[in-house]
Amino acid sequence: MTFDHPSSASPASSASPESASRPLPLAGLRVIEFTHMVMGPTCGMVLADLGAEVIKVEPVEGDRTRHLLGAGAGFFPMFNRNKKSIAIDLRSPAGLEAARKLAASADVVAQNFKPGVMAKYGLDYAALSQVNPRLVYVNHTGFLPGPYEHRTALDEVVQMMGGLAYMTGRPGDPLRAGTSVNDIMGGMFGAIGAMAALMQRGITGRGQEVDSALFENNVFLVGQHMMQYAVTGQPAAPMPDRISSWALYDVFSVKDDEQIFLAAVSDAQWTTFCDAMGYADLKADPLLATNNDRVRARSTLMPDLRRRLASHSAAELAAIFEKHGLPFAPISRPEQLFDDPHLNATGGLVDITLPDGERAGQTARTTLFPLRMDGQRLGVRLQPPVLGQHTAELMEQLGYSPEQVLALQAEGAVA
Repeated sequence: MTFDHPSSASPASSASPESASRPLPLAGLRVIEFTHMVMGPTCGMVLADLGAEVIKVEPVEGDRTRHLLGAGAGFFPMFNRNKKSIAIDLRSPAGLEAARKLAASADVVAQNFKPGVMAKYGLDYAALSQVNPRLVYVNHTGFLPGPYEHRTALDEVVQMMGGLAYMTGRPGDPLRAGTSVNDIMGGMFGAIGAMAALMQRGITGRGQEVDSALFENNVFLVGQHMMQYAVTGQPAAPMPDRISSWALYDVFSVKDDEQIFLAAVSDAQWTTFCDAMGYADLKADPLLATNNDRVRARSTLMPDLRRRLASHSAAELAAIFEKHGLPFAPISRPEQLFDDPHLNATGGLVDITLPDGERAGQTARTTLFPLRMDGQRLGVRLQPPVLGQHTAELMEQLGYSPEQVLALQAEGAVA
């Protein structure tokens, strides 16, 4: 598969010298994204991490996520690394002309605005594919076309209506998942669709339009619970109240008010657990011989296990379970992961320079894309851009002279 535009990105900062000259899988691909918040930027970040030249088109006042507080404070630096920024006022005729020229140079255009917004500016697939039939165009929306398509969607909205909040919370207390699962996965599905369309373009020579939607993504996530009902006739209970498939599969409160998740999900693991903990009586109990026996006995077995395990510390139990190859997990908070020995030993965290806010210009550590390619992690080639950092460079690539760029800046068409 070949692409039309050479990548101008520098080598990955986290790659080894041997891999620095090795082209990334999507090197040469040009992506123009008209995106904001999380879903669309995630699609662009995936393609950027894989080597594409990704150009983020921002309004002249900047993407709103640059200055969010609270839970949104990390959105922009997290999802906009390895990208270039051009700031364009689409309401300006001169700015809109520049945006259309930029979009015409793309292999992929990604957007996540409300239905009709891109068509209003002549930046939708119908308009752009007339100029570039090879274009792959990815829409990130709340709903695929249908009765709900004009509703305003948020991750929280689709989690509530799509069964995920019901499954996550306690009975009668729906609770959204603790991260932007649909926004992030919706962007990932958009990137998967884009790459599949590019593969097909290599065969047919033509691009196509791809749609990724929050609601349908959420329904895909809860599909296992829908299938559980289809197979058993029993509705799935919320996770805190579910009928567990395994007897030992829970969070235990232990010594010094600590907590730890412990599990044994097979008969062999149960035997190992009993041997490791010295629970010969449980191992010999015929009423606990098989996994299903233990599940049926869970109402009496679990209180007994909680009592027995309460005298151990979390560190002691972790050491025992790790030594014997049994599943376990400390209950970690997100900020504790910065000190995680595995993440630090494997290069899973890297420094970036913050582009905005009170800490602009300072460094912070961020997580990398969670896979390796040819034995290497996909690193940060470009820092999260400051607003309009690449405007002049990209405008000149489109044929504008430096004087024309300055004039457009003076009238506010670009920034």
